[in-house]
Amino acid sequence: MNLFKIGTVTHFYDKLEVAVVQLTADLAVGEKIRFVRGSEDMFEQKVVSIQVEHKKVDSAKSGDVVGLKTDEKVREGTEVFRLS
Repeated sequence: MNLFKIGTVTHFYDKLEVAVVQLTADLAVGEKIRFVRGSEDMFEQKVVSIQVEHKKVDSAKSGDVVGLKTDEKVREGTEVFRLS
């Protein structure tokens, strides 16, 4: 399984369980991603929802800042990778 870095978490909203991610590559609903902090693999999940400026979208481009619903808590600086 290959990992391709697609962004970094810049903020996390605890109550909503939403991570704000600065994308460095494209991302689409349905893709599988992994959250990694330092050398620690945190967890994997399928992308079920992406928001750009509070609007639900099916995909986002490199350079976009997106909100992602997460299965677990993440911290600022956590890297996000696409699984392929």
